[in-house]
Amino acid sequence: MLDIRLIREEPERCQDRLKARGGDAWKLITEVLECDEQRRSGETEKQVLQQDRNRLSKEIGKMRSQGEDSSEVESKVRGIGEQIKVIAESTEKAEARQRELLLQIPNLPHENCPVGSDETANPEIRTWGGKPKFEGFEAVDHLSLAGKLGLFDFELGAKISSSGFVVYTGKGARLQRALIQFLLDLHTREHGYQEVNPPVVVNRESMFGTGQLPKFEDDMYGIEGNQQFLIPTAEVPVTNLYRDTIQNPDDFPIKTTAVTHCFRREAGAAGRENRGLIRMHQFDKVELVNVVEPGQSLDQLELLTAEAEKVLQTLGLHYRIIELCTGDVGFSSTKTYDIEVWAPGQNEYLEVSSCSSFGDYQARRMKLRYKGEDGKNHFCHTLNGSGTALPRLYVALIETYQQADGSILLPEALHAYFGGEKIT
Repeated sequence: MLDIRLIREEPERCQDRLKARGGDAWKLITEVLECDEQRRSGETEKQVLQQDRNRLSKEIGKMRSQGEDSSEVESKVRGIGEQIKVIAESTEKAEARQRELLLQIPNLPHENCPVGSDETANPEIRTWGGKPKFEGFEAVDHLSLAGKLGLFDFELGAKISSSGFVVYTGKGARLQRALIQFLLDLHTREHGYQEVNPPVVVNRESMFGTGQLPKFEDDMYGIEGNQQFLIPTAEVPVTNLYRDTIQNPDDFPIKTTAVTHCFRREAGAAGRENRGLIRMHQFDKVELVNVVEPGQSLDQLELLTAEAEKVLQTLGLHYRIIELCTGDVGFSSTKTYDIEVWAPGQNEYLEVSSCSSFGDYQARRMKLRYKGEDGKNHFCHTLNGSGTALPRLYVALIETYQQADGSILLPEALHAYFGGEKIT
C-alpha cells in the first residue's frame, strides 16, 4: 500500500509512475486525495465541536452550582453531540473509502525500471551457459520423456482431481523429492536461509498483507466462503510470519525459505505453452523471502537474484535474466528480475524464478516495522523470489540431460539426492 503522505506531497509523481504501468490506476490518486481531505477536515471540525461541547459542559456545571437554568445550554450540547455523530460517520466512510482505494493502487515502479507497455519491452540483462547440443538425435519434450520413463501421469491426476493436476510416479516422484531437498540444502547451507514449514491455508488478512487481495481474489482457491485461501505461493505465509512485528535492525537481512504446494486457478489455459508441467493448478515451489531496512533493498535484490541463479548454475542449466519493464512488473513489486531457463524440448525459455523488491508496499499493509536509530518505528522493505519453481525446473532438467536412448543423465549435484546418476 502506498504511503498517504507520499500521495499528499507528490501526487503528480505518483500519477506519472502509475501511468508508466499502464491502465487507469493513476486516476484513483485524485479520489484518494478527496477522501483524505474530507477525512482530515472532518477530524478538525470534530475537534472544534468537542472543544465547544467541553466548554459548554463546564458552563452547565457552573450554572447548576449557582442554581441557574441550564436547559438552553444543555440543548446546545445535545445539538453539538448530534453534529459530532454525523461528522464522525462521514469521516469513517471517507476513511474506509480511502483505504479501499489504496488497496486497489499498485506499487510505484522504481525510477530505474525500464519503461514499456508489456513484456516485449523487457530487456535481457545477462545470460549464463549455452544451449545444449544433441549429437545424433533430436531433442524431445518432457512429455515424451516421461511417457517412456514413467515419470508422471496426467490421466491419474485428472482421475482423482481434474485437468491441470499431475501424479508424479516412480523415479519421477523420486526426482521431484531430490530437487526439493537439493534446493533447500543449497539455500540453508550456502545462502544463510532459515527453513520454515508453514500452512498452505491462510486467512484473508495474510492475502491482503502481500497484495493478493483484493485485486486477484478470483484467481485464488477460496474456502470457507473466501475467508481462507489455498496459497498461490509460499510468499504469502512466510512474509506474514513477520506481520505486526517490530524487528531489530541488527537481525537484517532476515532470510527465510520454505517449500510448499502452490495453487492457482488461472493455470491450464489452452495452448502449447501450457502443455504438460509448464502451467498447472497445483505445483511445488521453494520460496525465498527477505526482510531488510530500506537502504539495503536494491542491493539485496541483486543478491537474492544471484542466489536463485546459483540453482541453475549448479545444475548446469542455460538461462537468461530479464528485467521487467514498468508495464509488466507485478502489482506489489517496484522492481523485478525474471530468471528464464532454457528448455530444449520446448525450444524456448521458461520463467523459473521471479525476484522482486516491494519496497515498503507489503510492510505498510502488514505493519511490519523496525526500530530505527532515531528510536522511531519505520517500515521494513520486503523481497521475495522463487528459489525455484519445481515444474519448469523439472522440465528444463530432463529435457537438457536427455540421452539418445531416451534415458536422463543427471547432473552431479543431484546424484546423492536421487540415489543414482541416471534415470532409465
